[in-house]
Amino acid sequence: MAGCTSRCRQAVLKLIQSLQRLVSGTLTKDKADDELEMTMVCHRPEGLEQLEAQTNFTKQELQILYRGFKNECPSGVVNEDTFKHIYAQFFPHGDASMYAHYLFNAFDTTNNGSIKFKDFVVGLSILLRGTLREKLEWTFHLYDINRDGYINREEMTEIVRAIYDMMGKYTYPALKGDVPQQHVDAFFQKMDKNKDGVVTLEEFVIACMEDETMMRSMQLFENVM
Repeated sequence: MAGCTSRCRQAVLKLIQSLQRLVSGTLTKDKADDELEMTMVCHRPEGLEQLEAQTNFTKQELQILYRGFKNECPSGVVNEDTFKHIYAQFFPHGDASMYAHYLFNAFDTTNNGSIKFKDFVVGLSILLRGTLREKLEWTFHLYDINRDGYINREEMTEIVRAIYDMMGKYTYPALKGDVPQQHVDAFFQKMDKNKDGVVTLEEFVIACMEDETMMRSMQLFENVM
């Protein structure tokens, strides 16, 4: 990853911008003969057909996304420092480093310290075009920091603080001593149905689907993504 510095940062910025255009429907193919050149990179993604089957992106969209990713970052991977640097540019008034760390880990499903194109595009496919349950499951795994299958109070507190830090002076309500704890208490009151001190995936999904207020709260994740 040593060679993927400023050029790689530009690549991921371009990728994020491309994804924003994908959502708005303004992304078009630049060249008729534009194809994936997988043999030119060290870390080759899955075959195009397999990625198309695994995501909600079309072949054309995957070609455009991968072309930009590959051209600017030939190594084909993004490490955490690069990811944090890019993410910070979207939240200049706060400290996004901790939230970017948790988000990076959610994308890094193999836990090897890097995000390949497949990791990135599969995760983004869920967040942008997945079903409600798929999005909630992905968000649960983001909050499950130690990946033990449960969300405990310490994990939820860390996530809440990371979001407040990231939003900086634009956080509302303003972060005061007990605000994160109040948020966590409300979260567990609604979700921890059996009062065992942890929230399971099913408790999380059901509570979000049944509670309109909780769903609006969960949408904060989509806004900061």
